[in-house]
Parts: sequence; structure tokens; C-alpha cells
Amino acid sequence: MFINITDNKEANNKGSSGGLVHYLEKENRLDQKQKIEHWFNGQRTGIRPYEVVSKIDNNIAKLGRGDAKFFLVNISPSQKEIAFLKKQYGEDGAKEQMKEFAASVMDAYARNFNRDGIDSHRDLVWFAKLENYRYYGYNDPEVKQGIRIRGERKEGEQLHVQVIVSRKDVTNKTKLSPMNTSRGKNVEHSKKMGQFDRVAFKQSGESLFDRKFGFDRQLKETLAYANIQKNGKLVQREQLSVLTKAASRNYQSKSVANELAQGVSQRLFANTADMLADTGKSTADFLKILLEPSYSAGTDLVPAHLRKKERKKSKGQQISRRNLPLVRYD
Repeated sequence: MFINITDNKEANNKGSSGGLVHYLEKENRLDQKQKIEHWFNGQRTGIRPYEVVSKIDNNIAKLGRGDAKFFLVNISPSQKEIAFLKKQYGEDGAKEQMKEFAASVMDAYARNFNRDGIDSHRDLVWFAKLENYRYYGYNDPEVKQGIRIRGERKEGEQLHVQVIVSRKDVTNKTKLSPMNTSRGKNVEHSKKMGQFDRVAFKQSGESLFDRKFGFDRQLKETLAYANIQKNGKLVQREQLSVLTKAASRNYQSKSVANELAQGVSQRLFANTADMLADTGKSTADFLKILLEPSYSAGTDLVPAHLRKKERKKSKGQQISRRNLPLVRYD
């Protein structure tokens, strides 16, 4: 699941939303055989483009000429996720499910600001458009190499949702910027501007998808795994290596590993022992999985207090063997 908030340069969000709305209407213009996809917002469907522009452009009280007026949220399931939805719900059913899912994502968007009175998508001014295809752009390597033409459709499943969300809340009083990175470090600033953790927002979208649809996500398909691979330090990569091996054992260990990977991605654990200890009641079972013969575990993968008990146990066993009476077989 790929969820991204487009920056102002690409979204051109300091003026009218008209240009972006017109661009997102491209499939309705280009493919006359395709069923027209109208705009929606979690409460209504069949919304016309002119209404989207009007509502977004008029919800800008006290915003200056150089301020962002809206943001573009891109909700793009992977081809595997799209195929899963279509198998479960059919072609049209998958589209309707994606629209419902978009409303859930915007609930998470609202809550991520941690602002009083901003609790769900109903507290926002937003409009979404479902798109069936993606198109090659001038930045794509295939276009630069002359293999593809700009504007040509990309192959495979490309179902996704684009969301335009106003900078101001539904009352046109509160500013909400997902580009604010204070994350509560400055309390007064956070109270005024809100705080928004974009990584947590993206993670919430992935988790929402898995819970809502019962999607069996593999560890290597998670956002946390990708983040660690791209940005993780050596200690995080070592922790991920342990989780990857454990996740291959069974569903229970995979579930624990996926959850721990989120903490590893956020660098919550100083070492592998701390990571394993965080499993709580599941520690013993999880460690048992890790220490099975098919897994070559180093001593650093086991918490120190458990290694100490193991050494005492081994020493006791050796003493017992030395005190055993000699048995002769005549």
C-alpha cells in the first residue's frame, strides 16, 4: 500500500484547485467507453467537478497568497492488493470498497493532527476521485529511454484514489497542514498548527487495509520493512534479519514480526534483546521459534537474563552427570 501526500510544487496548491481537478478528470475525457467516475467524499457520491473546485477554493479564510490552499493525497494499493480485492469483491465491488477505504484513510488523516474537534473525515473538506489507470510521464525511465511515450498507459493493475483536501477544516477556521513536522516538540506551535507524523499516517493506511479486508501481508511487503531497508542503521537491519527469519515460520510468528518491525522502523529498540523483550507474554514462544534447529541464532539474539538462566542450567546438568554412579554391564 502506497500512500503519499504530494508536495506543493507538484500539486500547484497555492492557487485555485481548478487545474488539478481538470487534470484528474482526464479518464472521463479520454475514455468514452469507460464508466464515468464521479467525485465522492465519504458522505456523498456523484459530486460534479465544479462543486469540488468551488468548495476547495472558497475554504481559504485568512490564508495568504503564498500559503498552501489544499493538498493531494495519493492512495495506491499494490497490484497484489488490487488483485486480492477484485477476487473478493469483483471488478465493480473492488472499486466501491476502495471508495469506502478512502474515507477510512481520511479519518486517519484527521486524527493524525491531534487537534480538538478534528476527529474524522467529516471535520475536513475533501473530495476524492477513483482512477483506473496510470500514465507514463516524462520522468519515467522508460520515457527517457524512448521505450514508452509520455501519456501512454502503464501495464498491470493500476486502480487508485486521488484525494484533494483543503488546508482549512470544515468550519473554515482551523489550519491543518500535513507538512508540519513539529510532532509536538514545540507544544504551543503544535496547539496552533497541529502536528502530523507522515510516516505514522502512511502506516495507519496499511494497517487499515489489512484489518478491513483481512489481507495477509508478508513482512517484506510492509512499509516498515521498506523503511528499514532504505533508512535503517546496522542495528535496525540486524533486528530486521531476525524478524524476517521468524516471520517465515508460521502465521503467529509472522504477525508478531510484522508488529515488531514497526517499532524497529521507529528505532524504538536499542538492541535485539530489547526488541524481543517487547513481545511481552509472547516472548517465550517467539524465542522458541527463533531457537529451533533450522535457525542459527547467535547469543546476541537472546536477552541477557535468558542467556544467564541457560548457562546455569547447563552447568547444573554437567554436575549431575559427574555425580551419576558408574554402571557396569557384565
